[in-house]
Amino acid sequence: MWIIKYTKIWLILGLVLIIASIASIAVFGLKLGPDFVGGRTVEWEVISKPDLSSDELKQTFIDNEQTPRVITKQDNTFKIELEPINEEDYTKLKDAIALKYDTEDISKADIVKEKSNVLISSSVGEELRNRAIIAIIVVLVAIIVFMTYVFRGISYPVPSRFYGFTAIIALIHDIIIPTGIFAYLSSIGILQIDVLFIIALLSILGSSVNDTIVVFDRVRENVRRYGGDKFEEIVGKSIDQSLARSINTSLTLLVVLGGIFLYGGASVQYFALALFLGIFFGTYSSIFIASPLLIVFYRTWYKKD
Repeated sequence: MWIIKYTKIWLILGLVLIIASIASIAVFGLKLGPDFVGGRTVEWEVISKPDLSSDELKQTFIDNEQTPRVITKQDNTFKIELEPINEEDYTKLKDAIALKYDTEDISKADIVKEKSNVLISSSVGEELRNRAIIAIIVVLVAIIVFMTYVFRGISYPVPSRFYGFTAIIALIHDIIIPTGIFAYLSSIGILQIDVLFIIALLSILGSSVNDTIVVFDRVRENVRRYGGDKFEEIVGKSIDQSLARSINTSLTLLVVLGGIFLYGGASVQYFALALFLGIFFGTYSSIFIASPLLIVFYRTWYKKD
């Protein structure tokens, strides 16, 4: 019951986080990667200079009239994201950089070892961006329909549709906050928004709504058992009954994702970070946002005097 007692505090805190995240997105924007705007993504290993830093390599690109969007280094392998560039210009660029780091002991062909080379056209990137937006919208609508159907047997004291609306508000909280954090990180050049980030958001939606359904299902069982006259007490009891399960499940996932972020490769590092943030705030919203919102609906429209 202590969670329900401080309903206003939890909701105000959630609102502050949402507003801060929206402000971050509005101020910094989302720096889209080649997946969505087109470009070339390559992985290089500069064998002749193992101590080469990302900043040094970036300056070398600039000296050759190319400004990479992002350069990240993992175990002496650089992941480089470039603007769209044709094969001829790309070969000239690679040769010019190999020449800069040339040594007497290493052949020119081996100075820059190319591990991967992916070119995405701007039209393909735009199509992927549109599909990503549609996918998120479809998932949100499907969740509303699903929850309205699942909880259709409960019409007192809160109609079933409000379970779906409440879950969506909680889900918006769960995806807006990681997006706001990633907007800031992209603004300082640490990362870019790519397909993996969208996959992470969709995974967050599924994980978070699962936690919310667990709590709401307990509310449904207790309403059927005790009636809906003491709805606030029932919601508080339902949270208490599912609190340990939700925290333990999420904590297990957070430990794994934290390990992937710290020790995984660069290709999955920020995917793990997005999931970590989403699951953390998703667990918070399932307990401290979704259920208290049901109490707000109850107090505002459906409480009987």
